[in-house]
Order: sequence, then C-alpha cells, then structure tokens
Amino acid sequence: MDICIKTIPHTEQNYDTVGDYWTNEDGLVEFRISKIGDDYEFLVLIHELIEQYLTKRRGITEKSICEFDVQYEEERKKGLHPKDAEPGDDLKAPYRKEHKFATLLERLLAHELGVDWEEYEDIVMSLEY
Repeated sequence: MDICIKTIPHTEQNYDTVGDYWTNEDGLVEFRISKIGDDYEFLVLIHELIEQYLTKRRGITEKSICEFDVQYEEERKKGLHPKDAEPGDDLKAPYRKEHKFATLLERLLAHELGVDWEEYEDIVMSLEY
C-alpha cells in the first residue's frame, strides 16, 4: 500500500473535518490531518487509517463517504445536527460500523498515551473551518 500523510491547517481541509482520506488517480492513498498537536494528530491519523482500510475492504466507496460527510455538514449548518455530533456516528452513515470501531481503538490509544478524551474532543470541536 502506498500512502501519503500530511498535516495541514484545518482551514485547508476539503470540508470541515479533522481527518480526510482519498485515493488519487495513481492509487496513492492520501491522508490529511488538521494541525492540532502531535498526540492529537496521531490519534486522528490512526482513526482515519483504520476507517479507510476497513471501508475499502468492505466495499464502501470513498465517494459515498465523502458525499455523506459533506451533506451532513451542510445539514449541520442548517441546525439539523448538533455542533458536536460526528457524521460517522449517524445511523445513516454508510461507514458507521467502521467509524465506531476506529473510534474505539482511538480511545484505547488515547488512554495509553495519557490523553484526556474530553479535552481532546473539545480541541477538535473548537477548530474553525
């Protein structure tokens, strides 16, 4: 597997997310993680790596994930979803199972690193796009 991982300013994400991934035309899997500090960026990256691999393996397309996330964020702007809700937790998310599993492992790793989960979530939610 060929992958490229970069941290970028949050405002340079494709949409309001702290972690994004896609496969480019050359087959390279690209990950973009918002700059929020080393441990936090590592946690987001691990989540995205797990989610990407599981969804690919299970035939869930990146296109369907991106379309769902973008629509969800548009709905959030209209007040249809809480500010702190995760698109992948939504019952209609095509990648809900994979997202939930990735979050479980992310939480375990946060514990191992001594990262306070609530503080981590607060920082992620405080980012402005």
